[in-house]
Amino acid sequence: MQRSSTVDSGRLTAPASNRNKEIPSYLEKAYWWAYLHPRAVRFFERQWLVNLILWGNFNILRDAVLEKLGHSIKGKTLQVACVYGDFTPRLAQQLMPGATLDIVDVAPVQLDNTHKKLGNHGQVKLHQQDSSKMDFQDGEFDNTVVFFLLHEQPEPVRLATIAEAIRVTAKGGRIVFVDYHQPAIWNPMRYLMKGVFKLLEPYAENFWSKDIENWAKLDRQQAGIKKRLFFGGLYQMTSIDLHAS
Repeated sequence: MQRSSTVDSGRLTAPASNRNKEIPSYLEKAYWWAYLHPRAVRFFERQWLVNLILWGNFNILRDAVLEKLGHSIKGKTLQVACVYGDFTPRLAQQLMPGATLDIVDVAPVQLDNTHKKLGNHGQVKLHQQDSSKMDFQDGEFDNTVVFFLLHEQPEPVRLATIAEAIRVTAKGGRIVFVDYHQPAIWNPMRYLMKGVFKLLEPYAENFWSKDIENWAKLDRQQAGIKKRLFFGGLYQMTSIDLHAS
């Protein structure tokens, strides 16, 4: 079980070497080259590169999330997993006075990188936690954001991450998932991305075989669910508004 190691963005309380470094085996095996090696972080932490990886859609998808959460974000927001690029700094900029942003990631090197990007931001806290078994209380957050994480997880971990995102979000709160989506059969990106997935993303094709609504195992009596597609259906933003009662 991953235990939280909390870092205030305004004050780094412990070096990465002193934090719990237990990393899930699937992450070490499939994504060491993208998220765990320090050189990988230095390589991928470039705005133009993350935009290129998403075929020029990073800014569009980022802004869609920020608009969905509101230009002045109140209460407590949770970001599940660190993100390359300026997603998190832009999210932090929209926090109202008194609002907070908590960010979880299982990799210390990713938390360190996010800390460097945010600087001394007193409304943000970083936690080393596993997204599939978080330490937060039920209903602790008003908003939860999961940005391009689910397709990188094997199915059991993905299901647990979605369940945890729902668990820690308050009734009446909102969960926003942004990730890949299977395009229509006429879209050439469907076939191009299958090749990319086979090379680099071993869990992604399984992920887009179902809608996030189906992975979440929620019905319309429990939540309002909306899906918006981008770039010919290759990307999706699925928002889940949990009913207050």
